[in-house]
Amino acid sequence: MDSLRPAVDYPTGQVVNWTFESALLADNPLGDPAIRAHPIYLPPGYGTDPSKRYPVLWVLAAYTNAGPGQVAWRNHGETVPQRLDRLIADGAIPPMMAVFPDCYTSLGGNQYVDSPALGPYAKHIVDELIPAVDAEFQTLASPSARAVLGKSSGGFGALHLAMSHPGVFSGVASHAGDCGFDRIYPRDFPVACDVIGRHQGDLAQLVRKFWRSKRPGHAEFHAMMVLCLAASYSPEADKPLGLALPFDWRTCERVDDVWARWMRFDPVNRIQDAAPVLKALAGLWIDVGFRDQYFMHYGARSLHQALQDSGIEHAYEEFDGTHSGIDWRLDLSMTYLAERLSHE
Repeated sequence: MDSLRPAVDYPTGQVVNWTFESALLADNPLGDPAIRAHPIYLPPGYGTDPSKRYPVLWVLAAYTNAGPGQVAWRNHGETVPQRLDRLIADGAIPPMMAVFPDCYTSLGGNQYVDSPALGPYAKHIVDELIPAVDAEFQTLASPSARAVLGKSSGGFGALHLAMSHPGVFSGVASHAGDCGFDRIYPRDFPVACDVIGRHQGDLAQLVRKFWRSKRPGHAEFHAMMVLCLAASYSPEADKPLGLALPFDWRTCERVDDVWARWMRFDPVNRIQDAAPVLKALAGLWIDVGFRDQYFMHYGARSLHQALQDSGIEHAYEEFDGTHSGIDWRLDLSMTYLAERLSHE
């Protein structure tokens, strides 16, 4: 009988777990490892011609995930490397490399910013990982051949890296990336207050219990996410865990000066200042599902409008989908980016 599942009848690349020791992450405040294995996808034929160089996609994971999770076996659908294999075989994109940085932290994820409460993860990618990968692998080591993309926190990270480190990437894609902070984050504040209250405001105890719980619940995950966001956007050395909360955990009242620090990171609010950087990109892709359960579509619409108002060329799409199960959108963004990157 015919195979029930479609067979892979085209050449496949390989994923190598490339280990790197970071000087920038050494002695980070959370005690997270400075030595990590970052998966790297090498396309079919890589290494057969030592002189050939490949453009590179830097793929940032969403909150709760990291580079290794993006290449792990899946029971349904494709990993990102499998998707790249198919797109290359179909001729939709040329052979390309992809790097999946492991930037996971003890607060459950990363926003890919430099923070004294977490570590300098933006600099880690830009100043350490990119030069090291370019030195060790057959990359086309030029900004014109380099793109960054991701979903959710990874999409925010892609936008943040592009705006904060001009001249490093020429292509950016954000799938349901965090933006419009005033519409996506505050609904989690009461949930976080409840969890923090159960620990009498002891944030370190909350995090320790989370990691030792056999069944952390929805509320605990969201409280951890809020702590990760606060560590990213409002670090403060003399506060518990080195972060300032944007609310009083006893009353859930907004702390305006801390919230203002968060809003300065909102991509929507950065467009005007970052306009020259974004206009220099070869490609900028933004998309979001119009049924996103975290309401990312409202912020994405504001981002789209701000980009239009600043005369920044970009691709913007809304689709029938939520925040989940949207990896199929990578077919579109990676094809879009590949068309705009330099190739040998």
